[in-house]
Amino acid sequence: MATYPASVRLLPNAVTLLALCSGLTAVQFALAGRFDLCVVAITAAAVFDALDGGLARLLDASSRIGAELDSLSDLVAFGVSPALLFYIWRLDGYRLGWVVALVFAVCMALRLARFNTLIDAEQRYPFAKEFFVGVPAPAAALIGGLPLLLWLQLGDGWWSAPLTVGLWALFAAGLMVSRLPTVSLKTARVPPRLVAPTLVLVGLGFALLIAAPFLLMSAIAVGYLLVLPYTIYRYEWLKRHPEAWDVPTRERRAIARAARSARRLGLRSPLRRRVAGGARTVARAVFRPAEPPRLPPSVAGTGGTNGGPPNGTVRRGAHARGRRLGLRRR
Repeated sequence: MATYPASVRLLPNAVTLLALCSGLTAVQFALAGRFDLCVVAITAAAVFDALDGGLARLLDASSRIGAELDSLSDLVAFGVSPALLFYIWRLDGYRLGWVVALVFAVCMALRLARFNTLIDAEQRYPFAKEFFVGVPAPAAALIGGLPLLLWLQLGDGWWSAPLTVGLWALFAAGLMVSRLPTVSLKTARVPPRLVAPTLVLVGLGFALLIAAPFLLMSAIAVGYLLVLPYTIYRYEWLKRHPEAWDVPTRERRAIARAARSARRLGLRSPLRRRVAGGARTVARAVFRPAEPPRLPPSVAGTGGTNGGPPNGTVRRGAHARGRRLGLRRR
């Protein structure tokens, strides 16, 4: 592995500090009434935040101090600065305005603290690294700033009313500290067949960024919210299908298609956490009713012909066990 000078290895931390400074500069722009530049400053902080982690891995310069500095930078850039921005823009002069700003900043701090504790914690599911717990910091700042983005693009309206701004900021704060699984772009991969369409979308996005930047950012925020139900569905689907935990995403799609086909055909999910011998016994009793399964002496000596159970009891009991194990009658 290539080694780099100490000055180069400090580059990720320098980029993190640029993110912190950009986020804090947004407050200065808000005090000057330049709310459009506030959005630019926080967007620059998000870009720097996306770059510092990649640089640290590329230069093999990951460190504990870098991780802590990144969390502090996120708290300032995406927690404190947006909270002050909302307060200066619409909530100043209202009794609960400062409360909303405090709640937003506190929820950001709690979200980052939980994220740091989950880094070294053992994950319950192997696929958990593909998801965040709660909405990440940059996305929460973008969602919370949706009323401001609409105001910059469309002017005054119900979306810029103080009550709407306050309630929406609390909604974004709740998403941060929620247990909702959200997609992690760090593990996202673009399939080879979608490379060309993705590049076209990147070019279209750049054109919209020049022509209508605030409208584009509003569309991204709304799109992120619309993707949340699918992300939750995908997480729950993976929990129910352990056979898909350790396979690539492309193969998971094939497993999902096979599962949907099985449901349409009336088939059940594969047996899990069952003893193979017991499953075979029940299957033999269900599909070969003429050959009743062996019963323990305590059961064989009660009722029925030759000391066995009453006629039909074995067959009905086997069918009931078969249904519990997911088997069907022929």
